[in-house]
Amino acid sequence: MRIIKKAVPAEYGMLIQKFRLIDDTFFNVCFDNYTEGMQLLLRIFFDRDDLIVKQVVTQQSADNLYGCGVRFDVLAEDSEGKLYDCEVQRANEGAIPRRARYNSSMMDSREPAKGAEFAALPETWVIFITENDIYGVGYPLCHVERIVQELQRPFDDGTHILYVNGANREDTTLGRLMQDFFCERPEQITYKELAKRADYFKAEAEGVNAMCELMEKFGEKKLKEGREEGRAEGRLEGHREGMIDMARSLRTLNVPVEVIEKSSSLTRAEILAL
Repeated sequence: MRIIKKAVPAEYGMLIQKFRLIDDTFFNVCFDNYTEGMQLLLRIFFDRDDLIVKQVVTQQSADNLYGCGVRFDVLAEDSEGKLYDCEVQRANEGAIPRRARYNSSMMDSREPAKGAEFAALPETWVIFITENDIYGVGYPLCHVERIVQELQRPFDDGTHILYVNGANREDTTLGRLMQDFFCERPEQITYKELAKRADYFKAEAEGVNAMCELMEKFGEKKLKEGREEGRAEGRLEGHREGMIDMARSLRTLNVPVEVIEKSSSLTRAEILAL
């Protein structure tokens, strides 16, 4: 590992070395504008060597005039105009069906131009990469599609949901990719596209400094967003989920428990349990 030239706070340096791709902060950083990495993921998920990613953006917000907005972990578009919202979820409650439904609807709300035909809506995929086998069936992938029940025929509305089982570590293309998502050290990562990117943010001076700046901003932003999302989601099933996500992220950044307690609806015991 190369020596980091610019000194960084010891606690930040230690946290950065612990980050894995399954951690949403590191996932966002590594895939921001990184078409090569996202193309690798999507080609493996869909077993398509011809899939071409045009652009990738992270931390995109879609505003909902009637309620809360949604923040996409990574939003990608391929050469066919299909959209992919790729989310990493360590907690099972972060990948509940209504969360997928909501993210899917918010992708749609961004798309239609005034006067556009509904037929022009792009095909969309909400992809959850989960730390656990949330369905407990051992399948590497679980596809969710709408059907017309009486006809047993696809509804064909262009929306799809895919669950990627992070607990699958088989000696397959997908299994090795999931193994990579749980590696702390870049040299342990199998796929060179991901190893190179992780190494940049863990060992290169420029990448590490970018991580430090992000973590400082992230701590402040998370406090503000947590309050706003918590209030908005109070009308939704996702309120507690939002508070838990916020508290878990702040604990990762070593924010004092007392500060988190004041910024959320969680008790001290619940926060310490995270």
